[in-house]
Amino acid sequence: MAIPFIKAFDPEYGEAVPLSPLVTRVVAKNPGPFTFTGSGTYLVGDREGVAVIDPGPQNDAHRAALLAAAPGPITVILVTHTHLDHSGGAAALAAETGAPVIGFAPHAVSPDKAPPALDEGADWSLPFDSFLADGDDIALPACRLTAIHTPGHCANHLCFSLEAEGALFTGDHIMGWATTVIAPPDGDMEAYLDSLDRLLAREDRVYYPTHGAPIADNPKGFVEAIKAHRLARDAAILAAVPLQGDPPVRARDIAAAVYTDIPQGLLMAATLNVTAHLARQEKAGLVLATDGGYCRL
Repeated sequence: MAIPFIKAFDPEYGEAVPLSPLVTRVVAKNPGPFTFTGSGTYLVGDREGVAVIDPGPQNDAHRAALLAAAPGPITVILVTHTHLDHSGGAAALAAETGAPVIGFAPHAVSPDKAPPALDEGADWSLPFDSFLADGDDIALPACRLTAIHTPGHCANHLCFSLEAEGALFTGDHIMGWATTVIAPPDGDMEAYLDSLDRLLAREDRVYYPTHGAPIADNPKGFVEAIKAHRLARDAAILAAVPLQGDPPVRARDIAAAVYTDIPQGLLMAATLNVTAHLARQEKAGLVLATDGGYCRL
């Protein structure tokens, strides 16, 4: 099943774009191979109070654009997860507005165990004021947001549901322009697949990812395509692992053999995904990790 990616997205940086009666988007100027055209920050609410979802990177121009675009006072800053392209600007925005910074939990993996930073890296210094559990509500004067724990890309990843409009802010869990990277040990492929199933059990009408355009045309079908693609990769990776008794193979070599459809510069990201798949397969008793690589049981 082909994924119906949305590649046509050319935002004007710093421009406030109304997406619905309650939602405005501002895109930060931090484009890159893993941020696409940049980090989209969402302002949710009205003149009585506004939630900021993913304040984006630490960037003075982006923070000024958010303050100018907010239809009312910013009363809470929500982060989907602790990667700097999502949360790096939270501390400065909180200092300027007095709004609390809220998310699921601090970054779960210490710097010495973190995978290679693909873009702006993990945020270990985010000044959380409080934490949300799965299903917790954030009340605004005009609406209510609900936290949906969706680990996989990151252990502390949240989506936020705006039930009044059938909208789900998906962070990096679902992106319209590409699949997300699952980088162990913080990233977990089994958790990611389970989190995809959580979305498939819902009836959201539109997804607002942090990177890229909204997904408004059959979002559940988009998730089904993402899951089918991920399971197909899983099967291809397992098939590339030699049987026990043959020389083992390393994750990077499997990535080069399986991910033949990507530029060479993305091979590190592909290797992280392969490692996540192999960890899942090892837990299932399908492969064995050795000092020389992996073999199939």
